[in-house]
Amino acid sequence: MFTKVLIANRGAIAVRIIRTLKTLGCTAVVVYHHEDRHSLHVQHADESYSLGDGSVSDTYLNQTKLLDIAQQSGCQAVHPGYGFLSENPDFAEACAAAGVVFLGPTPQQMTDFGLKHRARELAEAAGVPMLPGSDLLDDLTQAKHVAEDIGYPVMLKSTAGGGGIGMQLCTNEDELISAFDSVKRLSANNFSNDGVFIEKFIERARHIEVQIFGDGQGKVTALGERDCSLQRRHQKVIEETPAPGLPESVRESLHRTAIALGESVNYRSAGTVEFIYDDITQAFYFLEVNTRLQVEHGVTEQVFRIDLVEWMVRLGAGHTLPLTEKRQPQGHSIQARVYAEDPIKDFQPCAGLLSRAAWPAESSSEEQPSVNPTSLRIDTWVENGTTVPALFDPMLAKVIVTASDRETAIAALHSALSDTDLYGIETNRRYLLSILSDSDVQAGRLWTQKLNSLRISDPSIDVISAGTQTTVQDFPGRLGYWDVGIPPSGPFDYYAFRLGNRLLGNTDDCAGLEMTLTGPVLRFQYATTIVLTGAQTEATLLRDGVGTSIAFNRVIDIQAGDQLDCGSVTGAGTRSYLCVAGGIQCPSYLGSRSTFTLGQFGGHNGRALLPGDVLHLNDTAQDSAHNTDSLSDDSLIPTYANEWQLRVIYGPHGAPDFFTQADIDTFFNAEWEVHFNSSRTGVRLIGPKPEWARADGGEAGLHPSNIHDNAYAIGAIDFTGDMPVILGPDGPSLGGFVCPATVISADLWKLGQVKAGDKLRFIPVSHENAVDLARAQNARLANLHEAKAQISDDHSAYRLPESPVLHVESCTEPKDKTNTEPNDTSDSKAPA
Repeated sequence: MFTKVLIANRGAIAVRIIRTLKTLGCTAVVVYHHEDRHSLHVQHADESYSLGDGSVSDTYLNQTKLLDIAQQSGCQAVHPGYGFLSENPDFAEACAAAGVVFLGPTPQQMTDFGLKHRARELAEAAGVPMLPGSDLLDDLTQAKHVAEDIGYPVMLKSTAGGGGIGMQLCTNEDELISAFDSVKRLSANNFSNDGVFIEKFIERARHIEVQIFGDGQGKVTALGERDCSLQRRHQKVIEETPAPGLPESVRESLHRTAIALGESVNYRSAGTVEFIYDDITQAFYFLEVNTRLQVEHGVTEQVFRIDLVEWMVRLGAGHTLPLTEKRQPQGHSIQARVYAEDPIKDFQPCAGLLSRAAWPAESSSEEQPSVNPTSLRIDTWVENGTTVPALFDPMLAKVIVTASDRETAIAALHSALSDTDLYGIETNRRYLLSILSDSDVQAGRLWTQKLNSLRISDPSIDVISAGTQTTVQDFPGRLGYWDVGIPPSGPFDYYAFRLGNRLLGNTDDCAGLEMTLTGPVLRFQYATTIVLTGAQTEATLLRDGVGTSIAFNRVIDIQAGDQLDCGSVTGAGTRSYLCVAGGIQCPSYLGSRSTFTLGQFGGHNGRALLPGDVLHLNDTAQDSAHNTDSLSDDSLIPTYANEWQLRVIYGPHGAPDFFTQADIDTFFNAEWEVHFNSSRTGVRLIGPKPEWARADGGEAGLHPSNIHDNAYAIGAIDFTGDMPVILGPDGPSLGGFVCPATVISADLWKLGQVKAGDKLRFIPVSHENAVDLARAQNARLANLHEAKAQISDDHSAYRLPESPVLHVESCTEPKDKTNTEPNDTSDSKAPA
């Protein structure tokens, strides 16, 4: 057996090969592009080597770099996986020349089967049924004659194509004329070979492939067949084995035919013979041979209880394999390919931060077959925090379920995908769920064009433009973590935010958008209802090319395709809020969906929105419109102005310990101006400087504003030097500055609406009055009308206490500790 094997690949297949190599006692050596340096295949490998930065040609396709690493690291073999250099005969020959075993077919087999016209010749010679088709075409005139003889529709194919590239369906001569030059050009650009040919196209065709494995000496076995008919744009999406609804006579004939073709060329290692199958006539025809491990090899491994990678390694090491052993599939296995792509946008690949990647736990039917007859296998390379680069194939994972029968397997795969949580970039997870729920798919009525007619809806919002500092927030925010330095965040103007959710019938904790000065432009992919609250903007809704103004604090019906321009603040106030029925769906982090941009966590990837982002909604958002309440009392809508009164409680620091009495009088009598450098962390104020009651802060610092270990509170007015700052929801939790007053809970929302240049005054109130005001405010939001018992806003009669210190309690040490033994636990349950 080899001691070291180089994996010349990346992603999920690299992770899977690593697992096999470790079970064989081989050292797994991997290579990686700079963008993949944190990938799971790098983390799991025994040794890893950088290929640097740059293009795919400079890294994973750079044969010189790969072989240099193989030799420097002492590898005896290279496993190419699939894609990249896995079917490159030049690389296989270069490996042999360097004394490194290439774990795959021979270079000649890759050359012969890599050219589709040559593959057809070999298949025909082996007696494999062939679709009507042509040899390589010289020009368009010949192509037209061949297509006319065969009969439309036909498929124009690149001889060197693969993965659906270089294939074009032509239903008439005009389409053939239009496609001919483009297919040749695409083939030349991607495969350095512009040869094309024509094959008859079967409209209700199924894509059936047979897994073969050969020893290179004439022995070839067939390890069942896979149905790969569920494709979009000729790219496989879901694969399964055994193929459903296949007559046993056809199944056996497919296996015999594939074995005969493999034996005719002394095929070596793993390969796949692909066929087109006509359900109506029950006839099958040769399509192509893939001289490599397939993406979907896992379903075959599951039902045959083998490891094809292990077989490839053992064969390369000179071991004899049990190819003559008759094997029968056990149960049914089905695989879904999870891609980073947006099905709503024509499957546009998506790159970026995958802030959450949570998969269901894998299970194995081999461990407890009687207790757990269904197994789940997930081949992936991503985890929480993985950045998906735009350079490579966007496949994130293969989710494979094996069960006793097809119906159970499909249901279990649907459940596994439902329990998968992927957030940060768009994926095809919801698309896969729609496929598995389709009645034709569940009944086994599969064909290659089936998904062309599949329509899905996505309850989501596209961010066309992001506005200024637009973030996802929820109420009450991230509570309980201030002692470790994590602020609560949440909506700065919580009153407007809660009002919007209340009008929609949402719960208080439903997430929405906070918009600062200028809001985003959003396109809704799903019908729902919304409410705009907070500072007024000139928001408009564009529907069918017609724009209409949007009223604030009113429930608005949204149709799929509507575009909302949230606009800019037109008068007083700073922040507006968009609440959506059911709330915006994003992962909860430390108990909240609120965005903490400075900490780079929470909300949408821990940051403000950017153009191109997609926000997801609750699937039942359409039903929420029936659970809304109207706002019958407009007095519940606050008035935003440029002059504010903030009600505060005196303390915890004041005169005479820190400030002079004149300082305190000035503080409450002054008109303060909001500094331009104000944000969610804090509102800075311009105003009179204190005289201070002391010369410095002693051990706490040189400035008299410095103190030791003072925990901040939201709304605390802290003097950082001579300038007061009102702490905001994203501010620091611990610090050392004196605080002469704290804004009461009922007025904290005002801090989210003040802007640079606004004037404000501090109005002292009693603690009891502050509690009553908070209760009344909560009652108004709960009932959507003013409480009957009004609380007076006249606080002129209130007089400040002589000191903000309300109570002093002395702490003394126990006089006698001699009776307390080290192991004494008698007081272990006593309160601290």
